[in-house]
Amino acid sequence: MVDCYRRALLLGSQHVDCCRRLRTSTLFALLQNAAIRHTESLGMGRDKTLDRGLLWVVGRQYVEIARMPVYDERIVHTSWPGDTLRVLFPRYDEITDEAGNVLLRASAVWTLMDAESRSVAFPEEYGVAIPGVKRGGELPLLPKIVPIAPTASFTFTVPYSYVDINGHMNNTRYFDVVEDNLPCQAAPRAIQVEYLSEVRRGETLRVQWGREGERIFLSGETDRPCFRMSLQYRNKE
Repeated sequence: MVDCYRRALLLGSQHVDCCRRLRTSTLFALLQNAAIRHTESLGMGRDKTLDRGLLWVVGRQYVEIARMPVYDERIVHTSWPGDTLRVLFPRYDEITDEAGNVLLRASAVWTLMDAESRSVAFPEEYGVAIPGVKRGGELPLLPKIVPIAPTASFTFTVPYSYVDINGHMNNTRYFDVVEDNLPCQAAPRAIQVEYLSEVRRGETLRVQWGREGERIFLSGETDRPCFRMSLQYRNKE
């Protein structure tokens, strides 16, 4: 059993945006994949979950960014679980450069969902258990997202290519949708997101957003609230 997941990665053109920074959606894909791979290595792979009708879903994520990694940079990604909170599985991440300088830290809360009922599943009923690790420096798990009054809006219909193995729009795709529809191309320094309900293929998201200074708040809904997001940008590149 490995307490922490570690991976070194050289960022290529497939990882970055037109500004040669790590693409926001790719960053969240790295966080997602690390959580899945580490959970599998801890003995909680598909035979314990997916094959028994259980899906891993992420509820909240929080990232603080000292500097976004860039093209042709080698990074080291470390990910580890926190102590389980009944049905909530905390996870923490840290990405450094080759010299060990911290580029960003992240926290997330995952849970198990019944694939048929789409409701929360209780892990003890299925023997799913992940031991927590304390390394120090973990970000808060559930920071409050402060809303901003909306001043603009857009709509987005979920295509086939955005739907994942869980049958809904993958969490990483929310960042592509948001960045495609916002005027800001500055580097983010803090990201908070809360996923309230899933969005299926063919459903149309109505997204409202507002801005105060260097922070943008967005909320999206179909016939129900779906997500809330806060993006804090840097004053200067």
